[in-house]
Amino acid sequence: MTNPLAVFGNIPVHTSAVASLFPGLKAGNQKVRSLESNGSLLRLKKGLYVVSPEVSGKALSTELIANHLCAPSYVSMSTALRYYGLIPEAVYLTQSMTLKRARRFETAVGCFDYYTEAPAVFSTGVRSILADGYAFLMATPEKALCDLVANSPGLQLRSRRDVELYIEQDLRIDLDDFLRFDPDVLRRYVEVGKKASSVATLLRYLEK
Repeated sequence: MTNPLAVFGNIPVHTSAVASLFPGLKAGNQKVRSLESNGSLLRLKKGLYVVSPEVSGKALSTELIANHLCAPSYVSMSTALRYYGLIPEAVYLTQSMTLKRARRFETAVGCFDYYTEAPAVFSTGVRSILADGYAFLMATPEKALCDLVANSPGLQLRSRRDVELYIEQDLRIDLDDFLRFDPDVLRRYVEVGKKASSVATLLRYLEK
């Protein structure tokens, strides 16, 4: 017999949605706690859960979870650069930008960091990525790099040499890949984003 929770797949759901599957029970919240105790549900934060892959038959998506844990938000920075295969190192936490305050969620499925983004630049360079029947929001490579530069304490890019060292040695991005970046996103970021001078240095390198 198919587990009724499987209907949710790997999409995070609120307590009320889970309880609605068991209308005959008066104590719906107690049922949710029971499902969490037996491992059928994984708690993400108060009132938000995701169905265990053993029950849903679908692998968890940390990108999708990140969008739901704190909304509005989009996955960015090193997490996005790794997703696109631009940096070689594994990333062990999921980094996102949000319009809300910066915060961290430590969950059973991983650690999620959120950084505050200015409303004027929030939607620039963000795309919806469709994967196996679900979609999540993620920065383009250009926006992910801008966000990373803007939120790296102490980082200042003032010269072409600074750019080369940062791109090739610190991030280990192939310089040819960087030179294929779309400068339009960087131009918009320079106008309204944080650390405009450092992003402007990146832009000048692209436009050489």
